[in-house]
Amino acid sequence: MAHFRNDYSFLAHPRILKALEAINDSEQVAYGLDVHSKEAKNLICEAFSCSDADVHFLAGGTQANLVFLSGVLKAYEGVIACGSGHINVHESAAVEGTGHKIFTVSGKDGKLRGDDIRKAMSLNPDEHTVSLKAVYISDSTELGTIYSKAELIDLRQACDEYELYLFIDGARLGSALTSKENDVEKELIAKVADGFTIGGTKNGLMLGEALVITNPSLQRGFRNHIKNKGAMLAKGYMVGVQFEEAFKDGLYFELAKQTNDMADLLKKGLIDLGIAIAPSPTNQVFVEFPIGFARALIDEFACELWEDKGDSLVIRFVTSFRTSEKDVKKAITRISEMLHRSGFAFGD
Repeated sequence: MAHFRNDYSFLAHPRILKALEAINDSEQVAYGLDVHSKEAKNLICEAFSCSDADVHFLAGGTQANLVFLSGVLKAYEGVIACGSGHINVHESAAVEGTGHKIFTVSGKDGKLRGDDIRKAMSLNPDEHTVSLKAVYISDSTELGTIYSKAELIDLRQACDEYELYLFIDGARLGSALTSKENDVEKELIAKVADGFTIGGTKNGLMLGEALVITNPSLQRGFRNHIKNKGAMLAKGYMVGVQFEEAFKDGLYFELAKQTNDMADLLKKGLIDLGIAIAPSPTNQVFVEFPIGFARALIDEFACELWEDKGDSLVIRFVTSFRTSEKDVKKAITRISEMLHRSGFAFGD
C-alpha cells in the first residue's frame, strides 16, 4: 500500500538522476559558478520574467528562509508571519536564532491579508518595539491553500505603505501555480516579491531550493552572506544541474501538476465515501476522523497527525511526484474497507 506521508520521501525523478549521472565524470566549477547553475538561473529568470534577478541555489527550505531574512534584516528588525507559517512552527526557531523576531498574526486559512500587516505595524510604533521590516508568506501555505492574484497585490500594496520587504516561501510553489484554482501568473510572483524561493526538495528533485532575489537593493554582497551563514555549497553544481533539468522544458511544472492531479483524485474518492475534507486546492489533503479510525489510517498510510482536537484527529495525506492513479485507487478501496469493517459512517 502506498504511503502518503509527504512529498519528499522518494529520492528524485528519473530525469533528475540521469542529469546528475551525466555530469558525474566531468569536472565542474565550484560554489555555484558552473555552467549548469548559470543556465538554471537563466531558465528560472526566463520562466518568471525577472531577467535582473539574482538566483542562488541552497540545500533546503529552512536554510533558504533563514539566509534570506537574516540577510535583509538589521539586528533590531523583525518579520511578520502567519501563526501557522513554516518559519514559526516548523523550523525550530531557525530565523529567530539569527536574532530576528517573528511577529505572528492569526491570518485566515493560513494566509495573510493587507490589513493583518497594517494591524501588526500599529502594534509596533516606535524604537521601543521590534521594528518590522519584512513579511513572510508561503505559497502554497502550510494548510494547502493558495494566494490569489488579488491577495498578492493587496499584500504588495500594504508592504509598500510601510516600506516592507515581501518574501514568499515557495517550497511548494509548483503545486500552487499548477492548482486548478490558481489565477496567478509566474510573472506576478517575481513582480510582487522582493525575494522568493522555488522548492525542489518537495517537487521531484533530490534536494535544493532556488532563492530568487528580485529587489536590486538586496542583491549586493549576498553571496558573502550565504558563505557567512555556512550555506554556500562547494558542489553547488549538484543543485544547479537539477534545476537546469527541471526548467529546461517544463518538467518542474509537469511534476507539480501530476502531484495536484493525484491529490484531486484522492479528494474525490474521499468525498464519494461521504468524508468531508478541508478546503485545499493543492497536494495536501486534511481530513478529520474519530481518534481510533484516524490512528488506523496513520498506521496504514503513514499519514501525519496534524491536529489533536480531543475527540478527533486531523490527519494529512500528501501526494508526491511518484503518486500514481493506481496508488490512489488502492488507497480509496482500502479506506472503504476499513470504514465498512469499523461500522462507522460519516454524517451519522
